[in-house]
Amino acid sequence: MTDLAPQELRVLVAVEEEQSFTAAAARLGATQSAVSHAVRVCERKLGAVLFERGRHGARPTEAGARAVAYARRILRLLAAMGPEVRGAGADGGPVAGELRIAAFRSAAAQLLPPVLAALAARHPGLTPRVRIVRELGRGTAGEVADGRADLGLATLDAGGPPPVPGLVAVRLYQESYALAHPQDHPAPRGLPLVDWAENCDSYTKDWWRRQDWLPPATVDAEDDTVALSLVAQGLGMAIMPRTALLGAPPGLAVTELGPNPPSRFVGYVTTPELAGTAAVRALIRELRELPLPAGLTAA
Repeated sequence: MTDLAPQELRVLVAVEEEQSFTAAAARLGATQSAVSHAVRVCERKLGAVLFERGRHGARPTEAGARAVAYARRILRLLAAMGPEVRGAGADGGPVAGELRIAAFRSAAAQLLPPVLAALAARHPGLTPRVRIVRELGRGTAGEVADGRADLGLATLDAGGPPPVPGLVAVRLYQESYALAHPQDHPAPRGLPLVDWAENCDSYTKDWWRRQDWLPPATVDAEDDTVALSLVAQGLGMAIMPRTALLGAPPGLAVTELGPNPPSRFVGYVTTPELAGTAAVRALIRELRELPLPAGLTAA
């Protein structure tokens, strides 16, 4: 197999993101026939069909999705190569360039702002790009594995493997769950449970199994902010991780769940290659130095 050239990698990424040969050509300043030819060359070199062509544009095959993920990661390393070779960030010096971060909503809202402020003070030439990603399926780890992010803040299983194989996963803190309920409600455990899709029950199911009470009904919400708003309005109660409860709206109270509450780990994931780059190292340093709010303990 002949290696793919950087421009061929860029073609694969453009076609996957635009889902169209024509739109990819316009984005790259090329002709549609040149893009089609480049894709055919890539398919011949890799020995696999990468895109399904049809009336609805171009959709990556399973092999194509893998190829594009590799393409993004290789292009990112090529972009980092120059600064790394020149010694960017050596001996704690300033780092410049783009830093792509994926985070689930509560971590992005409550933990990233002070981290990014400290990062900007040390490295004013560094430009963070933050994407909010729902922590469902492959979640933020999938964004890193697919080359869309350099580092992801992710929920991690205790002692388990990385959420996506092949990544570096490091715990930052452990957070307990608590009962969120309307203020002054006489019997909050009798209210309906307000739940949301990202609230993975794998962290709470053992705790629920030990309880002698069950909520009378379950109300499904879109995300944790909507769940908290419903609780604050007296429409239910929720079992929530501490990060989601930071900055809770007025009208909401928080009660401990006893001596052995459910908990989860939160940490970061990155690729082995990017873990050693100056920009990612700088971000990890600030994440590790972040003072943790109440209810969160260092892992």
